[in-house]
Amino acid sequence: MGTFVPNTKEQQQAMLREIGYEKLDDLFAHIPDAVKFQGELDLPAGMSEMEVSKTMKEIAAKNNVFRSVFRGAGAYRHYIPAIVGHVTSNETLQTAYTPYQAEISQGVLQSIFEYQTMICDLTGMDVSNASVYDGGTAAGEAVAACRGRKANKALVSATIQPSAMKVIETYCFGNEMELEVIPEKDGVTDTEALQSMMTDDTCCVLIQHPNYYGSLEPAEEIGKIAHSVKNCRYVMSVNPMTLGILRTPREYGADFAIGEGQPLGMAPAFGGPYLGFMASLDSMKRSLPGRIVGQTVDHNGKTGYVLTLQAREQHIRREKASSNICSNQALCALTVGVYLSAMGSEGLKDVATQCYSKAHYMAAELSRAGFEIENDEFFHEFVTKTDKDVCAVMQALEDAGILGGLPLGDGRILWCCTEMNSKADIDEAVAIVKEV
Repeated sequence: MGTFVPNTKEQQQAMLREIGYEKLDDLFAHIPDAVKFQGELDLPAGMSEMEVSKTMKEIAAKNNVFRSVFRGAGAYRHYIPAIVGHVTSNETLQTAYTPYQAEISQGVLQSIFEYQTMICDLTGMDVSNASVYDGGTAAGEAVAACRGRKANKALVSATIQPSAMKVIETYCFGNEMELEVIPEKDGVTDTEALQSMMTDDTCCVLIQHPNYYGSLEPAEEIGKIAHSVKNCRYVMSVNPMTLGILRTPREYGADFAIGEGQPLGMAPAFGGPYLGFMASLDSMKRSLPGRIVGQTVDHNGKTGYVLTLQAREQHIRREKASSNICSNQALCALTVGVYLSAMGSEGLKDVATQCYSKAHYMAAELSRAGFEIENDEFFHEFVTKTDKDVCAVMQALEDAGILGGLPLGDGRILWCCTEMNSKADIDEAVAIVKEV
């Protein structure tokens, strides 16, 4: 942070005098000496720059970096244009705090507004918030936002991300909501079971499309079933990368579109930090949690940006709040905005097309190798079943520097392909599997 200047000793002394103290120790005199740290910290001696560099390289060498990856399950490896890191590493953007003071936060506010606009373009929805912590949080918040005075039951598909289901369970417990899991059938949501579970107190139906197993859900049919009950909301959790070629949640009849924004410019990075995107129809905008940045004009008629619709949260009416989340992933949202700007609609469509075509090519090749493909329709993830030793398959791939699919148990493996997997990569992985 080259432009960050801490206060000097003289400035510190002046501040102490202003509040009536002579020295820094006087400021902490009320703290008992018994709990104060005495002496020196138990830290190793300092190193030179060359020694630090050498040590860090030795530590980094312990990482097993796979040259080829065929695993997704919620975190995906996509190519990130260099411009994304170049823009987001700007120190004035990295250190920006909550933009409560609009007059000095126009840059950050505009970046969030542009992000919101792009999320609306992607999902087909009318309004987006400034993001929440991650996709699981978005799912939990969406369910909570659908709660009504009389409608208190949430129906959630068994085929969603398991970690997201855990978050939803926590939210429902805290909000005293009833949660029922819609069973799966043939790898997708059982629509007949859903129909029988719909009651007057159902406040929402939530599915993931594509689901955890990669399968495309009968999303339009599920939306019609959800809306067969008055005031029931339809929530769709989507992989944003699919929206380059698949229909938008709006076109499927969704009231809320949510999901994990990690595929849009963020590396898997050991699981975070990520961001959860949330968008809704205009009629539901006051139920969206978190911050929303609005566009307005100042007294000179110039375009300006402000935080808006905050009264529904803890800022003013905490006891009536439907959500107590008060943060947004601003740097991650900026990353998504820069990525989408760099890729454009055609770039996103090209990436989605490559993901789809490469996954289907790999599925066909694995089928020829004796693996049963469980999915009827899928985007870029699919499940295979085999009587082979799955552990031996994974180990053989790992020995070749390849991270295979995610073992699901009972001989099932969840595979994933993105634009990062070349035909040569796929052919090599399939050849190794055949050998095993």
